[in-house]
Amino acid sequence: MNNRVISLAHGSGGRLTQELIEEIIYPAFGNNGGNPLLDSALLTIDYKKIAFTTDSFVVSPLFFEGGDIGKLAACGTINDLAVCGATPLYISVGLIIEEGFSVELLKKILRSLASAAGDAGVLVVTGDTKVVERGNADGIYINTAGIGVLPQDVRVGPEMIEPGDLIFISGAVGDHGMSVLTKREGLSYQIPVASDCAPLNSLIKSLLETSGIKCMKDPTRGGLATALVELAEQSKTLMEISEERIPIRQTVSLGCDLLGLDPLYLANEGNLLIIAKADKESEIAAVLDNHPLGKEAKLIGRVVSYRDKGMVLLETPLGVKRILTMLEGEQLPRIC
Repeated sequence: MNNRVISLAHGSGGRLTQELIEEIIYPAFGNNGGNPLLDSALLTIDYKKIAFTTDSFVVSPLFFEGGDIGKLAACGTINDLAVCGATPLYISVGLIIEEGFSVELLKKILRSLASAAGDAGVLVVTGDTKVVERGNADGIYINTAGIGVLPQDVRVGPEMIEPGDLIFISGAVGDHGMSVLTKREGLSYQIPVASDCAPLNSLIKSLLETSGIKCMKDPTRGGLATALVELAEQSKTLMEISEERIPIRQTVSLGCDLLGLDPLYLANEGNLLIIAKADKESEIAAVLDNHPLGKEAKLIGRVVSYRDKGMVLLETPLGVKRILTMLEGEQLPRIC
């Protein structure tokens, strides 16, 4: 890590975040036995497989079209468990509240969190509360941890990816990032952009029943592009994606053009990146089409070959292929 102080870009979910984890944080804990860096830790206790994850939420503003920090905390934790193939069961909620924060807003946030968890069949079972001096917490921060169980016959992850596999995205990309940005900056559009924030465990459960799923990831910080590059590097494969096939709402596309942003790097909070067997295409497409969170799903590309260093190529509408990279800086801080 060349930069010897922490910057906002280190929290972007992109290349600098990866360097911070791999060069500073991961080695401090003995490299966790060499286990892969996934959205959840996969553990075995008394011959039973569980998934364990933790996350912190510092989104600004606290409320936005389609969600708030409470809903975001529940969904983010549930999704990190589900993409690893686990059935989410329990979460914890740690609150860091700034002195002077409105009790009514706190109640609203907690109701939202409880509702999202309840909709996903997940229980909030423990937590902690701290209050800090005025000016030290931007209202409220939420930390969560989650536990889920892994069926013995389910195995998904980057190590399962191989040439010939298909790449799907479950819905339009960039909605969450644009929703937060427009609220933060006081922008308005004729058609408001709502965050896609949602628990994905129900959709994932249905997909796993097809027996064709190789790997899944929710493209949050760093967006779709960063998630694809991360999976390509972990699996040491070459992936090719069609830009024309990626679903992007016109409002999101126009907003990105206006603000100089790339929608492929905007955060998503209820979207699923899926890599699956080619011979299961019709079954997977049917599951997606029959689920509320998969109605806008698209097949966007495929895994082409193995490669010593993973790479993602994006084919533009002009037929030109360019290399996709991880988010290098910080498009939009404080997004989740």
